[in-house]
Amino acid sequence: MNKPKSAITLTHYPGILFLILMVFLFSCKTTRSTYKKPIKEEGPEYLFEQLSKNELKFDWFSAKFKTDYRYGKKKTEFRGQIRIRKDSVIWISFSPLLGIEAARLMITNDSVKFMDRLSNTYFVGDYDFVNNFLKTNIDFDILQAFITGNDFHFYERTKFRASIDSREYRLNTLGRSKLKKYVKTSEQPPRVYIQTIWLNPESFKITRICIKEIQKENKKLTAFYSDFREVEDQLFPYALLFELSKNIEEKIEVDVKYTKTVINKPLSFPFKIPSKFEPIE
Repeated sequence: MNKPKSAITLTHYPGILFLILMVFLFSCKTTRSTYKKPIKEEGPEYLFEQLSKNELKFDWFSAKFKTDYRYGKKKTEFRGQIRIRKDSVIWISFSPLLGIEAARLMITNDSVKFMDRLSNTYFVGDYDFVNNFLKTNIDFDILQAFITGNDFHFYERTKFRASIDSREYRLNTLGRSKLKKYVKTSEQPPRVYIQTIWLNPESFKITRICIKEIQKENKKLTAFYSDFREVEDQLFPYALLFELSKNIEEKIEVDVKYTKTVINKPLSFPFKIPSKFEPIE
């Protein structure tokens, strides 16, 4: 019997694994709002009401994408597709520019499954795999929100302050945590985030999000959204740039461009691990 391969074997393909885990945590650079009319000051309750009213409503979501991953002077390009069953499954397939699938990832509320077709390896486990790799804490709700440009559905909204910043609305809080009824015992101690959300004053769509976990070091996750287009009479950002930064020297950027976005069409989520693949510890 072959011994399981150690996760260290993935160092041969750092761009693939890290890109898959990172690409939908953050969003793309956007031109700041060109809204010219005077902005009326509003409270956080009103802004969250408008945000909820104008967020992407869907049960199923699919899109093709092209992405550029940059870390320092290194740049990697990928194409792929993503499928989502709301609050249930996120499925991502990555291919090099030649079109042959290199890796596949499927995430549910409590599991992470990953196949690396270049090294014939796979992983089946929980969110510790993702969080240990990224040195942070994320969950399904956060991933889904970042992918679709929506707010976190299962986190409280009571401690936000509202202001106006560069002709956009800004909501910020020094302590946002998951609603108690959605917290699992395995998630203790609860995550608490410093978070800022920027909203377009006309569409009330999120143009930027920045989060930092209080318990962690100075690692900051920032997402920018732009190129909003109509999908089934709803606005959706087709351009995204994700940034993960600890300091000026250590910054990762993932630039995403969506194409062929479809919502509310039932999808399948194939994930069959070939028998010749070896497990990653």
